Amino acid sequence: MNIVKLRDLLTEIYGEQAGNNTLEPLLDIIKDYTKQIAPNTEGVSQCDSILITYPDQIQQDGQQPLTVLARFCEHYLMNSITGVHILPFYPWTSDDGFSVVDYRAIDPHYGNWDDLAHLGHHFRLMFDAVINHVSVSSNWFQSMLAGNPHYRDYFVIPAEGDDLTGVVRPRALPLLTAYQTPEGETKVWTTFSADQVDLNYANPEVLLEIVDVLLFYIAKGAEFIRLDAIAYLWKEPGTSCINLPQTHRMIQLFRAVLDEVAPHVMLITETNVPHMDNISYFGDGTNEAQLVYNFSLPPLVLHAFQTGSADILSRWAESLELPSDKVTFFNFLASHDGIGLNPLRGILPESEIEAVVQRVQSHGGLVSYKTDLGGSQIPYELNINYFDALNDPDAEEPLDLQVDRFVTAHAVLLAMKGVPAIYFHSLVGSRSWLEGVRLTGHNRTINRRKFQWDELVSVLSSPFTWQARVFFRLGHLIKVRRRHTAFHPQGEQKVLPMGPEIFCLLRISPDGTDHVVCLHNISNRRVSLEKIQLPDPVLPTPRNLISGKLIVNDSILVEPYQTLWLGVE
Repeated sequence: MNIVKLRDLLTEIYGEQAGNNTLEPLLDIIKDYTKQIAPNTEGVSQCDSILITYPDQIQQDGQQPLTVLARFCEHYLMNSITGVHILPFYPWTSDDGFSVVDYRAIDPHYGNWDDLAHLGHHFRLMFDAVINHVSVSSNWFQSMLAGNPHYRDYFVIPAEGDDLTGVVRPRALPLLTAYQTPEGETKVWTTFSADQVDLNYANPEVLLEIVDVLLFYIAKGAEFIRLDAIAYLWKEPGTSCINLPQTHRMIQLFRAVLDEVAPHVMLITETNVPHMDNISYFGDGTNEAQLVYNFSLPPLVLHAFQTGSADILSRWAESLELPSDKVTFFNFLASHDGIGLNPLRGILPESEIEAVVQRVQSHGGLVSYKTDLGGSQIPYELNINYFDALNDPDAEEPLDLQVDRFVTAHAVLLAMKGVPAIYFHSLVGSRSWLEGVRLTGHNRTINRRKFQWDELVSVLSSPFTWQARVFFRLGHLIKVRRRHTAFHPQGEQKVLPMGPEIFCLLRISPDGTDHVVCLHNISNRRVSLEKIQLPDPVLPTPRNLISGKLIVNDSILVEPYQTLWLGVE
């Protein structure tokens, strides 16, 4: 065990005395879980793709939602999806699960740990570590409100006169919320809402609690741990309180603990921030997250399809670098949240970002705002289902063309270097649920509708619905991807210039034996590519891997919103 590394990190965070005092109880936790967690060496490959879903995404009378979800995945996804990111399944009070009451329990409305274990028999599991904050109804916070001195330092209570003017907020809500305690009114730090109280990591007891929680998740079968809102973890008055060095040290400590107990488990940081800040969570390529959400990808793909030009997307993709061959991107286009705009800043000018916002609004989408340091409201997130973000619901255009556009956007996602993740609503081509927004008053409800089993199965069973066409075409693309080591997350990726309408990637397997040229027409124009330069002699007579047809002519005709993946079967 690398005790020196653990001690060094603890003393960097807490100082020498507190750090040394924390080491022994930390080692006890590590030793305890080492006995419970079986060793595993499985990494990620081109075979891996992740489904993002709520635990109760599919419902059926008389059935536990986790049981229904497992049945759906086993019936429909066994030959395509390999992993399932189950959004928070713990007891909760708000934010659709992200205000956690008890980290170590499953909400009984969803099922139990046996139901989750059953899903884990066939799919790799990703758990959410919602460790920036807890619900006000949690035992920890209620104990603090009742006057238990042990829990007072579990939460951030700023001192009078602390400078909080520079604190960066993700939402236009008060930073501090007043609660009644035996000492009177106490103002507590609430980054996200009055129901979500931030934990105080300056208290080593909180660190020990959370390390135990993370290892508990791994003992329950998690192979991926998603660190939710991790950029806000450490609070320091007089700073922005986002992306602080102490936050990186905490992630490094989590990684060091996992390297000792469960080196097969991967940390994924969810940091919806500008690109350069986002990729800083790779650390040096060995000491922080193995996977980082590629937050710039969703809005850049959307911008490319809106403008009919892949120029900016191509330049950005060409600039992507990884600090080592031990890390990669977690690529996605849609999730339970909206499409973040912060990751566009520094890549697109504000005028272009505003054009993206206006186009989404014209498609029936909504916009969420945050307050900048000057007090102004600026667009933070686009709330819309990705199908409608790409396709105007009121446009008079063929449904086949809309499906082609949506599938090709996801072909870009699947071709990119990294591990792809597909939100459930994207997998089945859902449209925006404005009625849900009216019911809850929350913009994000627009892409969080739940399905009834019979309704969903009926829609997917009909070859004439756009949902079924989206579902089976995406499934086919995933299967093609799985067959080719060129799509391995550690394979090489090159952007090939093919004109503004074509986003083209050359993917090469880690051993150099498999090459795939990925052509994606992001425009509504037919494009003729004359004498396309393929990596001959590796692809002397390439085949369209998606259709199976050989490419025998010097020129290649790419139809509007068509995808061609050229390689050798």
